[in-house]
Amino acid sequence: MSTTRTDIVASCEPIFDRNGFAATGMDALTKAANVSSRTLYKHLGSKTGLTIAVLEARMERFFSTCTASTFDELLTGLERWIEAEGARGCLFLRAQGEADALGAGAEVSTVIAEYRRRLRELIAHLVVIELGREDDTLSDELLIIFEGATSTASYLGLRAITAARSAAGAVLTKGDPCTC
Repeated sequence: MSTTRTDIVASCEPIFDRNGFAATGMDALTKAANVSSRTLYKHLGSKTGLTIAVLEARMERFFSTCTASTFDELLTGLERWIEAEGARGCLFLRAQGEADALGAGAEVSTVIAEYRRRLRELIAHLVVIELGREDDTLSDELLIIFEGATSTASYLGLRAITAARSAAGAVLTKGDPCTC
């Protein structure tokens, strides 16, 4: 029987991912984690605490899985993530949309802001590696491509990654002054 915080979080993440945060009741969460509500509350304090822990754990898993030295490698990481996890769109974006319904807007938003900051920072770092200089506009464009691929994979499947690669190639070529 799962009783540790990590086990509970790992068991509840797929339930939130499939059903949403607000729509998932405590009974479904305790059943998924195979613990009593008392044990769940002991380890996580509340549904908000569990939501935050799930988002933090997913963020760490994502960034440890999607390591890259180029934007194309980041897309390859996203492709592997989608193959392993499925494609239901960005869990962080969905959590943000449901945060107010959970009564946890500020707390959930803080975790989501950290995920977004880290993703933007990673992409900006990849731009520096690929072009040898900072370019905030290009970083923003690649962030939008990455986020778009994450969302559209829910209905295009892995074709979304192929399209993102093509779009990124065009954006990176535009940003490289040596390709004139």
